[in-house]
Amino acid sequence: MTTRLLILVTFYLTCEWSGVVAQTSPKMYEGKVLVRGSEAPLEFATIKLLSVDSSLMEAGTTSNAKGHFELQSTLDSVVLEISFIGFSTLRHPVSLVNMGSDLGVFHLEEESRGLDEVVIRAEKSQTHYELDKRVFHVGNDLVSTGASALDVLNNVPSVYVNIKGEISLRGSSGVRVLINGKPSVLAQGNTLGTLTADMIERIEVITNPSAKYEAEGTSGIINIVIKKDQRQGVNGSVTLNTGVPNNHSLGFSLNRRTERLNLFTQIGIGHRTFPEEYETENKDLAEMSSILSTGKSEMHERYYTINLGGDYRISNNSTLSISGRYAFESEEGDSKTHFKHLSPNGQTLSEWKRTELTEAPNPKWQYEAIYKNLFKSKIFSDSDSESKEHSLIVSATSDYFAKDQVSNYSNEYTSGETGSTKQETLSDNTQNEYTFKADYTNPLSSKATWEAGAQYVLTSVSNEYAVNDLIDGVWIIDPDLSNLFDYKQKVIGVYTTGSYELEKLGIKGGLRLESTTVDTQLATTGQSNSQAYIDLFPSIHGSYKLHSDLSLQLGYSRRILRPSVWSLNPFFSIQNNFNIYSGNPELQPEYTDALELTSIYDFGAFSVNGSLYYRYTTNSVENITTFQDNVATTMPTNIGTSKSGGLEFNAKYMPNNWISVNGDFNFGWIRKFGTFEESVFDFHADQWTSRITSKFNLPADISLELIGHFNSRRQTLQGTVSQNVFADLGIRKKLMKGRAIVNLSVRDVFASRIYEVNTFQPEFTNYSWEKDGRFVTLGVSFGFGKGDAMEFSGQKAF
Repeated sequence: MTTRLLILVTFYLTCEWSGVVAQTSPKMYEGKVLVRGSEAPLEFATIKLLSVDSSLMEAGTTSNAKGHFELQSTLDSVVLEISFIGFSTLRHPVSLVNMGSDLGVFHLEEESRGLDEVVIRAEKSQTHYELDKRVFHVGNDLVSTGASALDVLNNVPSVYVNIKGEISLRGSSGVRVLINGKPSVLAQGNTLGTLTADMIERIEVITNPSAKYEAEGTSGIINIVIKKDQRQGVNGSVTLNTGVPNNHSLGFSLNRRTERLNLFTQIGIGHRTFPEEYETENKDLAEMSSILSTGKSEMHERYYTINLGGDYRISNNSTLSISGRYAFESEEGDSKTHFKHLSPNGQTLSEWKRTELTEAPNPKWQYEAIYKNLFKSKIFSDSDSESKEHSLIVSATSDYFAKDQVSNYSNEYTSGETGSTKQETLSDNTQNEYTFKADYTNPLSSKATWEAGAQYVLTSVSNEYAVNDLIDGVWIIDPDLSNLFDYKQKVIGVYTTGSYELEKLGIKGGLRLESTTVDTQLATTGQSNSQAYIDLFPSIHGSYKLHSDLSLQLGYSRRILRPSVWSLNPFFSIQNNFNIYSGNPELQPEYTDALELTSIYDFGAFSVNGSLYYRYTTNSVENITTFQDNVATTMPTNIGTSKSGGLEFNAKYMPNNWISVNGDFNFGWIRKFGTFEESVFDFHADQWTSRITSKFNLPADISLELIGHFNSRRQTLQGTVSQNVFADLGIRKKLMKGRAIVNLSVRDVFASRIYEVNTFQPEFTNYSWEKDGRFVTLGVSFGFGKGDAMEFSGQKAF
């Protein structure tokens, strides 16, 4: 660890010195940006000085709260470019020869919407629609200010995040989450909590991805794009959170930017507790006996994390970015479960208490290097309202994850039997992942663009798992529940896409080829399994603008969902040794063909978009539960094919500046055909979900947000999952013109979020019930320098 930190610090100092040496006595210029008509200052407008000869950026900055900006230049003639989302970009040739320091006042006009973009404006947060994705721009409002990435995601249309950080898209968990277009340990569940809204430029929701994106994820992709702070100087923030149950954290963020160099660091420390209540019942219908259990558990997490990195502009057309992240997480868990074994007439045959104590240190590393080169050719559109960069981006990412977990179990009998039994599980898990990626974009004209690229992802996991029983004072290994599982997956992908856009019509097509090899081995038994397959993934998307307020989009893509290492590992959990989850090393990947039709309608204060979607899946995976000796074992299994589809609506109403209402509704159906244990089945079910979000901007810089969620009851292959109704609340007070923020959030206000599953089979029934409870968090943050207040959310370290 010390060596790695020294490398990062050396890079930091080297780049700092290089940035100083590279200065060539430029001259400082200043100006002001206003909104035409209202003459109001425009904050955070992007100002660039472009070379007249190459159209490449020579200097850049953003405007402050008064619309004022300053930047430096060594050129005699430049093109001044001023842009801001929702406004037409201004380009103005300027001769700097014999000119003073004042460039003058510039006005931006609100732009009219183009073919493939419909903008829904609200407090600087905007959603727009492109040929193959929806883009949510994170703005300075209640949803984003001081929030974590998980909080932001939970307010993005089509996306749902539960209280444990599990993400679903249109009700399906087969979603791929990327950071800056690449796999990352940052994108794994609650670890997204370490990304704050101030770090995020936009979130791309891609329900029907083009061939440019990796084919993983049958329900689509969520890509979180981290922004690069354009504000020069020193910026930072400090945040303190406290909550019930334990949710305490202290975060510090610092950024320093010069003309060529941008250095950043974040440090955080925190403690969180995840409580849970649960009940289960296993009933043998042949003997009519049953096993009942009730209990409570708590998982305590203590962590610290440090992020350090920088961007260095090597020249006017090339940039190198290097970053490193380290986190250490310590988990301590305990649970107490009360078991009863009942006879057919309800008499207690035996009764005992099972306790668990778990410890798991968890270090994580991530390194990333990105090189971006802008070629001299840059295509401007006919209206000059936007430009398309001719670029090459090459990146390399290395992720490391380790977890050494020890769990001790004790069974104390109170009736039926005497004495006690003890068990322990030892799990030593390490994961390495390497991602290499190259993307090339060539704007052939203002209407046509060609893209090509390649990606290589290598994942290697080793999991040593042992279950020991204490017999006559000696720990004896249980060979039926112990193993050493090794997993290695290689995915190589290449793609090409082409797009052509006219005034009303746009089309984008592409083809991706991916080669996958997967090798698994149970070292304790010598059992091995290898898979190798090559797949083609075509995509085509089109859009047509019927009139200025109504557009239609149609898209098709082919997707894959590869089994994860935990789905393949045949032994996973015996926390409750009457309800066991086991992976399946024979599991095959799912393949999905997806078709989607979307309409986008925007008129003033009200906007709505609706989508019809259909998916056909082969090798469909279903969690199957089997029963023997009162033990229910759940295992993922390929059970045949499935057809699914649905209707989705997203609507927003904003009658004035102080209130807005968002509504999301999704109705989905599924039909599965297949064979399980020589029985042919035809399974049909439907479900629907909805969410209503109300935001109020109150006097004295106070904001209020209320969110209501409803997930309907749904049927599964072997049973049912109960409906789910809950509400969230947020109150925020801004101080010192937004530099300080006090935020109170309550998740699951009425503690009504319950997960209940019933399994019905001819030979047995299985029932499980879980509840996490209410979370209340109070946060205070302060921004200094040119920075704004931001929140280090207190979620898991990355």
